[in-house]
Amino acid sequence: MNVTAQQTEFLSWKVVPARLDATQTAWFLGFEPHEIPMLVAAGLLKPLGHPARNSTKFFAMETLEQFRRDEKWLARASDAIASYWRERNARKQKAGRRA
Repeated sequence: MNVTAQQTEFLSWKVVPARLDATQTAWFLGFEPHEIPMLVAAGLLKPLGHPARNSTKFFAMETLEQFRRDEKWLARASDAIASYWRERNARKQKAGRRA
């Protein structure tokens, strides 16, 4: 099953689990899976419990539903992602000038 089919199947569920992993969280909120760690680092998403750095992170569905309806949170999240890429590209350009 490819990613698009998995995403379509997940979004068609009538009953969603109480906790979602990072990929499911991204699908639910409308972000890309690689953007979830950026949102966690920016403090906009908080995983459940106290997971180790290299463990699977789960997020509460109840909180995600609130975020999904909150236009201000979605704007902050989008700005945080744009800021991440802006800073990363600036570092890359700066390193390229040194070489």
